[in-house]
Amino acid sequence: MILPIRAYGDTVLRKKAHDISPDYPELKELIDNMFETMNAAHGIGLAAPQIGLDIRLFIVDVTPLADDEDYEDIADELKDFKKVFINARILEESGNEWKFNEGCLSIPDVREDVSRKETILIEYFDENFVKHTETFSDIRARVIQHEYDHIEGVLFTDKLSPLKKKIIKGKLTKITSGDIHVGYKMRFPK
Repeated sequence: MILPIRAYGDTVLRKKAHDISPDYPELKELIDNMFETMNAAHGIGLAAPQIGLDIRLFIVDVTPLADDEDYEDIADELKDFKKVFINARILEESGNEWKFNEGCLSIPDVREDVSRKETILIEYFDENFVKHTETFSDIRARVIQHEYDHIEGVLFTDKLSPLKKKIIKGKLTKITSGDIHVGYKMRFPK
C-alpha cells in the first residue's frame, strides 16, 4: 500500500524516533509498504517519520544508481544495495567531507549541496532483527546518513548555511501550506 509522505512542517519530522522491538505490530507489512511508497515516489531512501511514525526504521535502495554513469566505478556495489535499518546508531563518521546535491521526498523541489563525511560505521538490525555492524562509504554512506538524520529529527535543510536557508524559505513555506504539486501521495501539515 502506498502511504502519504509527510511534508516539511509536519511535527513528526522533528521528533527523535524511538527504538522498536521484534514484535512491533505488522513490521513486515510496514516495511513492504515503505518500499512501495518510496518506489512510487522515485526515491532511494525513506524513513518512518516521513510516513508519520516516530520509530527508528528506515530503508534504502540505491540500485537505480547502478546504471548511472556517475557511479560506474561502484556499480557492482550499488546494484544489490537494498537494505532495511532498524534501531540504527551511527558509531563513527570518518574521512573527508564532500558536498553532494541532496533532495528529500518530504521537501519536494528543493535541492541543495550538503557536506557529509565519506565513510560511516553503523550498527543496526535488519528486517529479521539480525544485528549488523558495518562500514559504508561513497553514495551509500550519504543516503544512509540522510535517512539516519530523519530518525534523529534532522532534515538536510538544517545543514545549510544561513544564507541558503534564507533563499529557500519561500519554497519551504509553500510546501508547509500545501501549495505545491508532486507526482506522489503527500500529507501536508494542518
